[in-house]
Amino acid sequence: MTESNLKFKTKKSLYWQFLNQFGNTGLQFVITTILARLLTPEDYGITALPVVFLAVAQCIVESGFGAALIRKPDLSEKDLSTAFYYSITVGIVLYLGLFFAAPLIADFYNAPILTSVLKVTALSLLISPMASVLSIQLTRNLEFKSLAKISLTCKVTTGIVALTIAFSGFGIWALVIPQVVSSLLNIILLYYCVRWLPRERWSKESFRYLWGFGSKLLFSYLLGTIYENMYLLIIGKFFSTSQLGIWNRAQSYANLPSKQATNVLQSVTFPVLSKIQDDEEKLAYNYRRILRVSAFVVFPIMLLLTALAKPFILILITDKWIECVPFLEILCVAMMLYPIHAINLNLLQVKGRSDLFLRLEIIKKILGVIILCITIPMGLIPMAWGILVSSFLSLFVNTYYTGKLIRVGILRQTMDIAPIFGISCLMYFVAYLVTKVFFNPYAQVFIGGLVATILYVGVAIALKRDELNDLKYMLKRKN
Repeated sequence: MTESNLKFKTKKSLYWQFLNQFGNTGLQFVITTILARLLTPEDYGITALPVVFLAVAQCIVESGFGAALIRKPDLSEKDLSTAFYYSITVGIVLYLGLFFAAPLIADFYNAPILTSVLKVTALSLLISPMASVLSIQLTRNLEFKSLAKISLTCKVTTGIVALTIAFSGFGIWALVIPQVVSSLLNIILLYYCVRWLPRERWSKESFRYLWGFGSKLLFSYLLGTIYENMYLLIIGKFFSTSQLGIWNRAQSYANLPSKQATNVLQSVTFPVLSKIQDDEEKLAYNYRRILRVSAFVVFPIMLLLTALAKPFILILITDKWIECVPFLEILCVAMMLYPIHAINLNLLQVKGRSDLFLRLEIIKKILGVIILCITIPMGLIPMAWGILVSSFLSLFVNTYYTGKLIRVGILRQTMDIAPIFGISCLMYFVAYLVTKVFFNPYAQVFIGGLVATILYVGVAIALKRDELNDLKYMLKRKN
């Protein structure tokens, strides 16, 4: 692929990924807001209980094979078929394990309904392996237009299903059944686009490559997944279901903008950067651009949400969720750094250094567990502050090997994003002051959000930030 063609496909892919992710974010935001008004914190708490088990199982099913398939220059039919057979087999084994373990997990949490909930939600483990290899083929070829259409179709359909169940009075099942419906619809649409079925037998040689690269990512992903969901596991065991629901809702709102924006850039830039992985100068240049654009988009959103957390919660999901506010304020600041972490780790995958990826994950999780153990006896608010502290400490860890591999370490990255952080902080203080001047939550959100956004864009234009031009380029469909 020529450089000009790669540039065009990157731009086109980013456009469709922006449409996909932010379309999904908007739909998810509307659907979850309506559901949160209809359901209770207890409902959300119960469905959050099995998340850690399902997330761990999904990591094992994927096993890092997706990244291995995307970055392999000479991908063969044997590679695809081998990944498919592995994922299907592991998915069946894990589903059966969770099916029979469901009563024990329900007893552990003292929540009998969890037995049925877990058996139904775990059905996705039987379906997602079939979708994985299909979506990887589209991703590898930068066919994000098809992926966007599939994703948005699934989100609209499952949203309708969820709201229908909720309005019909079936409570918690409005959070469970749509997950299975989404998995089924996703595999049907993916097959329609790709029309692929395995045509080769299992290959030891292919598996050796896939496992050699993916296994290190698997253990890294497992560490990350267990750690991320450890809070749900502990809160579910030692605190009330209602408190778990409150925490889960705050965490969901904090995760939504940061992870969605980062996923847009990661999903496109990983295959693109993989194609220039041997050109260190070009790789470093494009890496820094991606880093700055990510910060430029995510930092202001997260700090604005922090400033307007209280009126935001009151307007969207009413005062029955008011206890979310302090958690949301803290977690938003922690999640502000998520794109920086993710992009640094992405580089290690691009360079094929999954061993370093694993090493960093082990170091970070040790630090995180120490902080968690210290904060558990203090209560939920200190636990949230612990996540924030852990996020900032992880920045030093994640940037270490980036500095070694392409000479873009923490100092250069800090210098790149410091001006963006400064403008975002100014935006935060303006929005926060608006909440002290106006007492109506609608006025606080509308006026505070509008004034702060105008200020942020205005300062960026005045300072002639390159990120504005990069964003304009990404969002234009034509050259």
